[in-house]
Amino acid sequence: MGAMISRFWFMLFPAKEYKIVVVGLDNAGKTTTLYKLHLGEVVTTHPTVGSNVEELVYKNIRFEVWDLGGQERLRTSWATYYRGTHAIIAVIDSTDRARISIMKDELFRLLGHEDLQHSVILVFANKQDLKDAMTPAEITDALSLHSIKNHDWHIQACCALTGEGLYDGLGWIAQRVTGKTPS
Repeated sequence: MGAMISRFWFMLFPAKEYKIVVVGLDNAGKTTTLYKLHLGEVVTTHPTVGSNVEELVYKNIRFEVWDLGGQERLRTSWATYYRGTHAIIAVIDSTDRARISIMKDELFRLLGHEDLQHSVILVFANKQDLKDAMTPAEITDALSLHSIKNHDWHIQACCALTGEGLYDGLGWIAQRVTGKTPS
């Protein structure tokens, strides 16, 4: 019954679709984040080779979400997914201090891409539930986020396993890409 009402609602009030690309280093929690938002539960994941794509509906806004593999050999292919992207989600493993500079380099490389000139940037500071996790302020400094002047950006503390912070981040994206606060 609920599915029929939902379909009828979208027929009357069609949702605009926005594209989100999820990037990050391997083992940051990108796929766990995607499926926690999509299914509302944690699924067993394996390293993503290529990409996963799912549609998320958030407050009558449809998002086409592309989760890209984060292994070093796959990062060069990220740019093939950028066309038409409204938002980038960079998922950071908040405990991975040794590789934060690598993620900074990857972030600034993608920010320079012509297909992303109008995209907003959300940084998920994932794994905040773990001991010794960097705070969002530490990650902001390590990634030099304050130097980003040509994109709206936001950092959101989160835990993909519990879902804490994920919808706050998605709400920030929804507000930026639609130009209004979601109801």
